[in-house]
Amino acid sequence: VLEELGLLKMDFLGLRNLTIIRDAEKAVRETHPGFSVEKISLDNPAVYDLISKGDTSGVFQLESDGMRNFLTQLKPRSMEDIMTALAIYRPGPVDSIPEYLKNRQHPEKIKYLHPVLKEILSPTYGCMLYQEQVMQICRKMAGFSYAEADNVRYAMSKKKTALMQEEKKKFLEGAAQHHIPSEIAEQVFAQMEKFAEYAFNKSHAAAYARIAYQTAYLKANHFGEYMAALMTSVISDTGKLASYLEECRNAGLVVSPPDVNVSSWNFLFRDGKLYFGLLAVKGMGRGLTDKMLAERKKNGKFTGFLDFCKRMTPLGLFKKTLESLIQSGALDNLDYNRKQLLTHYERFLIMSNAQTIIDGQMSLFGETESSQGILLPQMEDYTLAEKSELEKRSCGMYLSGHPLEEWQWLRQLLHCQEIHSLETLPNRAPVRLLCMVQSCRKLRTKNSDEMCILRLEDTSGSTEAIVFPELYASVRYQLQEHAVLVLNGTLSRKQEKAGIHCGKIYHQQQFPAMLESMRLCLKVSHTPEDSRLIRDFSAFCRKYPGKSDVVLYFTDSRNYAYPKQNLSVDLSELFFREISEFISPEKIGCIPGNLETKR
Repeated sequence: VLEELGLLKMDFLGLRNLTIIRDAEKAVRETHPGFSVEKISLDNPAVYDLISKGDTSGVFQLESDGMRNFLTQLKPRSMEDIMTALAIYRPGPVDSIPEYLKNRQHPEKIKYLHPVLKEILSPTYGCMLYQEQVMQICRKMAGFSYAEADNVRYAMSKKKTALMQEEKKKFLEGAAQHHIPSEIAEQVFAQMEKFAEYAFNKSHAAAYARIAYQTAYLKANHFGEYMAALMTSVISDTGKLASYLEECRNAGLVVSPPDVNVSSWNFLFRDGKLYFGLLAVKGMGRGLTDKMLAERKKNGKFTGFLDFCKRMTPLGLFKKTLESLIQSGALDNLDYNRKQLLTHYERFLIMSNAQTIIDGQMSLFGETESSQGILLPQMEDYTLAEKSELEKRSCGMYLSGHPLEEWQWLRQLLHCQEIHSLETLPNRAPVRLLCMVQSCRKLRTKNSDEMCILRLEDTSGSTEAIVFPELYASVRYQLQEHAVLVLNGTLSRKQEKAGIHCGKIYHQQQFPAMLESMRLCLKVSHTPEDSRLIRDFSAFCRKYPGKSDVVLYFTDSRNYAYPKQNLSVDLSELFFREISEFISPEKIGCIPGNLETKR
């Protein structure tokens, strides 16, 4: 309405990515005082390598699975290429991706509906990418003025049907006056109409490409600082946090639980470590966190657990929040371990609330008070798995390490997919997961048969799986919370949401029997080099005798065969780790025991 009245309308887009860039830039300046994203080179090789590999999780506009797959094919080497990726991966021009990639490799084979289009579309290899190209086509083919061409762009982008019909009529008339056959003019207008509904203008693509490049630059060249800023921006989204946390670990970045003497409210990169933000801990609101940071700045670091309680209780630290801090590991670097603190913290709170404490006379168990706090009986700390569960309870995710990490060798051996990759698979694709049960929701069918819906997770994310009555009856007692499973099934897509229909489920107690029923397979081909590999592989397998048969798969002839000497191995973690030292895990794996194999 305002536009139609002739008033100026301006849209201001708010992007959290600008905050991420600002925060990362500020962190980098602590070690590189003159650093500014405004001064970075636009031809940094590390940036284009990162983008070309599709390593763009957390990079503005480039992190969807589909976009990452496209980037690995496009392999951008310039800002213009990034602009292209952003412009073409839109509902309008996205269907042009295969044609664009083909034309980019063979520009000499591009065919244009009319010679006048070559001048306009050759910079984008014969494909319409930008709204400006629509305007140029209208001017060149139909003699439109700039204002008239903009009317066409506006009508298409805003889906103004009546206005579009008017503009189409004028376009066809103008094209006829420029001696362009009507059938070609019709085809060109139809292409513009389909394309322009969701297309970018070039300045928009350039602005987005600039932000995409800046975020990619920070990730490629200042990974720790960037990931800290990125994770701060999604501090309340545990799903996103878990995904970025896994990426940090895979990149070799040490991720530490929060620390009351180091951490800030946000994620912090310090001394080569990424510290969790205190706001990620349940009960730690911004007000209490700010008071803690102010207290630490004013009176120095906390010297012990009792000192922490004495100084923080008057500022509003309550029992539940203290319990969450202990569970998260935020107090690990004081004077007691987590088990000691969770067992006795309430008594510390009572003591810190007392008006007067008589030095050397007050003790929980008859011991004297030490300079660092109260002496407690020695207790063995929680195991790593137990600590991980405490962290999940207090922060919504595993900080010290995911319980499934000890089973990663099995995930590699079985070539299980990761949950985050399910989004890229088609409907009814076969799925194999190594996962852990988050929850089990029981249901009844119309026939009163019991079934369930599982909430599953792995180190990359979470998903749901349906266990139908026949299978549920045989596995119901194995589907306890935190149970580790190997699950075979098929992908089910409903309204773009991926879930799993379970076919088989193996509980961790069944893993040894499951592996014994499978066969170890080595991928080779009929080459002298692989002949030597088969000999070395066979010699190694004889060191680990067991019950799982060994077979070879010849990739060139596409058939399975047994080695000359029958071999059976013990498929254990030790075996897998040692064989992986000289054979790529991609070349070995497990197959069902019933596949037909030649002797």
